[in-house]
Amino acid sequence: MPKIYSARWVLPIAAPPIDNGAIVINDSAITAVGDRAVMVAAFPEALVEDFGNAVILPGLINTHSHLELTVMRGFLEREEYDFFAWLKKLTVARLRMTEDDLFVSAACGAIEAARAGITCLGDSSSLAGQSMRALNEIGLRAIVYQESFGPDPNLAEENVGKLRLQLDRLLTLETDLVRAGVSPHAPYTVSGRQLQMISRLANDNKLPVMMHAAESASEKQFMLSGVGPFADGLRARGIDWQAPATSTVRYLSDHGVLETKPLLAHCINVDEDDVQLIKSAGASIAHCPKSNAKLGHGRAPFAQFIAHGLNVGLGSDSVASNNTCDILEEARFAPLSARVSEARLRGPRPGIPAGVGQSGRATPVNAAQALFAATLGGALALGLADRIGALREGMQADMAVVRLDSLRQQPVRDPADALIFSSSGRDVKLTVVAGQEIYRDGRITMTAEDDLKTRLDQIRGKFDGAG
Repeated sequence: MPKIYSARWVLPIAAPPIDNGAIVINDSAITAVGDRAVMVAAFPEALVEDFGNAVILPGLINTHSHLELTVMRGFLEREEYDFFAWLKKLTVARLRMTEDDLFVSAACGAIEAARAGITCLGDSSSLAGQSMRALNEIGLRAIVYQESFGPDPNLAEENVGKLRLQLDRLLTLETDLVRAGVSPHAPYTVSGRQLQMISRLANDNKLPVMMHAAESASEKQFMLSGVGPFADGLRARGIDWQAPATSTVRYLSDHGVLETKPLLAHCINVDEDDVQLIKSAGASIAHCPKSNAKLGHGRAPFAQFIAHGLNVGLGSDSVASNNTCDILEEARFAPLSARVSEARLRGPRPGIPAGVGQSGRATPVNAAQALFAATLGGALALGLADRIGALREGMQADMAVVRLDSLRQQPVRDPADALIFSSSGRDVKLTVVAGQEIYRDGRITMTAEDDLKTRLDQIRGKFDGAG
């Protein structure tokens, strides 16, 4: 039997907002979207639930997370100003985690996401099978990217052989909601030869690819001049590094990575040539503004990405570098930080929906653009825009209901402005994935949350003395 969800506002994203709107869901798909009275009359047999002063929108999409690191929230605060030390301490701590520990940590992260109205994630994992298991248990949609490491080119074949075995197992774990992908971690942790081999593997098997790119000043040093902590670290291991004297994005293009149309996380240190390379390759960007700021890496040119019509979604990164998995919070931080550095852009803004800055006037990044990145932009970046990211007939029924009735949100003149600048994940009342309610009014429906929280505290105790 169909069900009708209605609210003061419905934001389809790919169409104008609907006052007193409704969405009709049957099984896993959207049957219709429109005026509440019209929907009720058209489907008289449907159950109707009215959320009142709230907004119904597509499920939020987190294009870059590391759910298995949820247990490390607050663990690396003292290392945040030294990225090499931060990575080293994280790596040592993660090695102390069992497979079950990684599952518990990922499951807690998935619960946090569901509570914040996030319905889909692009998650990177050192042991992707456990993250896939956790996401399936909570009921979320995701692409889980199995990470691959290996800076020594002499070990490239061995490392890719290991990756093939991991992927063979992961493909057996795929469901309608959760898919497997691959992530060569970063240019300073994966050799050029291994990048080429992984790119061929991904293209041959039609696997989605994610990679950290142009994230830090240390990485820029590493690529341009072959100095700094990453280069020193390789030489200490007897690995000779000859800097290509080019940007990370150009380096990825030269080694076949851009041929996979990858999702590139961060992209802070990029210039106009890099942006054009990304666009011409059909690659996408996961913009992680809070993590970028918290680690002191800088600001990615979000406004420039929008102006060039790139597929750009928002990501939380791990809570080890962010402390929250809340895409509404990212969607507020993204335009605010963009206005600090690029408050004025001239020229048209291709690829943005009607009414979102097409006039060509010099305007700052606005709430509608941020909301687009948090929903349909994220779906485009993950290659899932044929199924999710917008509310329209035939799409998967992934949605969130966010209350707009608290005093701190009043008065509401524009629902997108209220969502981005006055709301957070704590205002989410309902999260639905493929027609299934996975979170409602403070309760996760698919698992015992308290048991997982207890286990999370026990795992954290293993990190004493790490790093």
